[in-house]
Amino acid sequence: MAKLNKFAAAIMLSFGALTVATSAVAADKCPIEKRKNQAVGQSVGKKIQRSYKAYTEGNIDEALAVLLEASAKKDFDKASVARMLGNFYAEKNQLDKAFAQLKEAADLDVLGGTEHADTLKLVGILAVQSEKFNVGISYFKKWLDFTCKQDEDVYRLLAASYSQVKDWDNAIKYADLAIKVAKKPKKDFYNVKVNAYYNKKELKNAVKVLETAVELFPGEGSFWRQLSQFYLATENYKKALYTYDLTYKAGFLTAGSGITRLAQLQARYGGPYHGAKLLEKHLKAGDVKKDKSSLRVIAGLFQNAKDMKKAADYFGQAAAIDNDAKLYLKQGRMLSSVQNYSASIKAYNNAIKAGLANPGEAYYELSLSYLNLKQYKSSLKNILLAKKDKKTKKHATSFEKYIREKARINKVKL
Repeated sequence: MAKLNKFAAAIMLSFGALTVATSAVAADKCPIEKRKNQAVGQSVGKKIQRSYKAYTEGNIDEALAVLLEASAKKDFDKASVARMLGNFYAEKNQLDKAFAQLKEAADLDVLGGTEHADTLKLVGILAVQSEKFNVGISYFKKWLDFTCKQDEDVYRLLAASYSQVKDWDNAIKYADLAIKVAKKPKKDFYNVKVNAYYNKKELKNAVKVLETAVELFPGEGSFWRQLSQFYLATENYKKALYTYDLTYKAGFLTAGSGITRLAQLQARYGGPYHGAKLLEKHLKAGDVKKDKSSLRVIAGLFQNAKDMKKAADYFGQAAAIDNDAKLYLKQGRMLSSVQNYSASIKAYNNAIKAGLANPGEAYYELSLSYLNLKQYKSSLKNILLAKKDKKTKKHATSFEKYIREKARINKVKL
């Protein structure tokens, strides 16, 4: 509101002269240059002078009271009083009243060039502040038509307002105009364009905007993160990895989801072990939330990296969160692969207790683990249970013969 008050005060200063100096009418000039000189009527002029004096002395309530007594008849007098009232109300933060008065002054369309232009812009600003975006757009465009100027601030307000009403093409149009006339690059303009292209589902165009943005604002982490995400969304995985890595090394990648994506990309293109270790580091540091999803991801990365011991550990942690039978089964298989059969037996039993949809899978794996421990009776017991499951019946039937033969060879009576 402070900026608005300064702007309103600046506009107020123009009332000191009570007249408006304008250029002579010329057919080839802008409307702002065609306004004729006008002055308020004597009676209204006295009220304005008294009101302005009270305002400069810091008594805005008195200034308002004096001005509200003015009995304006002519349009120019009405517009002058309304504009002044609007600015007083704006300073008092009574924005609805300010908007109504300033809109009346603007709609009368009789104020001098500079005053009318400033009023049009202020009506637009107040409209946007109260989320009347289409109204704001209308007055900003009137300002452009009246002044024939290219103004960075008005283009910015138009781009933002069009974004709010989801008119993405016009949002891009005015963001581009703002970029063109701006004395120096502004992040807001590029954010508007990225958002618009995203909503238009033109992700490759969003990538182009972001590639420019990271060059102009190399220290802006949000642009680097977005560029990484859009490379990923457009399936440019190698560029996504490179950009995610740069973003991470620059210290801009702090969210757990971003680190997880980097780890997955590293696993795919730079080696799964590097990705697994990166994710493990940030999981332990608390940067990545230790939930079932992240634990499953890191388990899968260690599995791809052939570190089955670590994979088993994380599959077990993930399974324990909500007693996931399938993950316990995976944990058991990882443990079996590193010949930790005793631990695998516990994992398979956990899978069965957790309600594995096809328990025959766990019974079959249990049979294998017991066989490797040369516990032939337990191996046979579990393979017979595996035969009861349609999914594992065929393999279990074949394996039963092998178990019995191994027991015979080792002189174990079943």
